[in-house]
Amino acid sequence: MSEVDPDRITGTITIAVLPQDNGQYVCEISPSLSDSPRENLQYYGQTKEHAIAIALEQLADEYRRMAEERQNIDWDTVERSEAGNPIAKHYHVILHYERIAEEESKFEAMLNTIMGNTVVENAKITVIEIDPNMPIIQPDSSDRA
Repeated sequence: MSEVDPDRITGTITIAVLPQDNGQYVCEISPSLSDSPRENLQYYGQTKEHAIAIALEQLADEYRRMAEERQNIDWDTVERSEAGNPIAKHYHVILHYERIAEEESKFEAMLNTIMGNTVVENAKITVIEIDPNMPIIQPDSSDRA
């Protein structure tokens, strides 16, 4: 008899994109993962890709929250060496901000979003402690231009 690994997650994520009469789309996401936080969920989008992006972002948000909560790290605790020096740790900091912008152009929508500190102030920020050798793929900022 094989042992069950409690850290292993198995299952699938099924995505169905359904066109609506108004030309928009609904993305239904059905995670059947062994630790799935939710059942079937529906997200609306202007295009098929927009609906999928919203659905996957919501699922990712749920797992980011779970990862952060399970670490149960005290926010302001500083570990110190025997000599009393602070021990630097590595953290994966994820900043997520969304808004609906009514602007004259895509450029204005982007520019008016990044002006000031409102993005950082109003964003969801997830901080997950990581091993310093863990490979994290950094988003390519040139993809946003």
